[in-house]
Amino acid sequence: MPPFQRDWAFFLDLDGTLLDIAATPEAVGIGLSEKNLLERMRAASGGAVALVSGRSLTRIDELFAPLVFAAAGQHGAERRDAQGKRHRHRFPASALRPVAGGIRSFASRHPGLVFEDKGASVALHYRLAPQLAAAAHEAVREAAEPLGDQVEVQGGKMVVELKPAGCDKGSAIESFMQEPPFAGRVPVFLGDDVTDEYGFRVVNRLGGHSVKVGEGASAARWRLENPAAARAWLDAWLEKCGSAST
Repeated sequence: MPPFQRDWAFFLDLDGTLLDIAATPEAVGIGLSEKNLLERMRAASGGAVALVSGRSLTRIDELFAPLVFAAAGQHGAERRDAQGKRHRHRFPASALRPVAGGIRSFASRHPGLVFEDKGASVALHYRLAPQLAAAAHEAVREAAEPLGDQVEVQGGKMVVELKPAGCDKGSAIESFMQEPPFAGRVPVFLGDDVTDEYGFRVVNRLGGHSVKVGEGASAARWRLENPAAARAWLDAWLEKCGSAST
């Protein structure tokens, strides 16, 4: 792992990275220790901590309440900067409603599939029914056809998602890095899934530290074993650098 420095800006994926994966998105929990870790990191880094997730901003805020962090939700389709201003990817979300209805209906006919409507994107989880992986991907691809190049189908760990085209975690990180308090710092991004590869590539290009959590081929330059190891590493940064923020 890279030697700790005080001038880092942190970008953290949630599920499978900072938080342990659960059977369904709603089952994921966060304890006081994780909230305290992030609050201390934000103070020590001069505010340069952002959550970068496939979850919606609403769900991120529910998880971390009463704390509110800079965050990118729905793989960059929505973003809240460190000053609290919201930015949304240009996409007619209303066009997604009929498509979302079709995917929801498909999920209801197949026990074990979990449909998640995030607003500007939708997800079909098959962790409880892995034998339906191929069918889930095909259903989402077929549902996406009427929207053409306005949307992208994106796979992940036991999930297939439909999201607006042209937004991803990498573009969200790049936007944060152009704003205070992130600008001028060295970006550090922790992620675990194929959807995080966009972020790894951007951070590599910016001369930062990309950290893959878990197994699998990756563009990330560093690796940690699991979310517990990721939390321990972040805590170690605090022990080393937290007493003198810049």
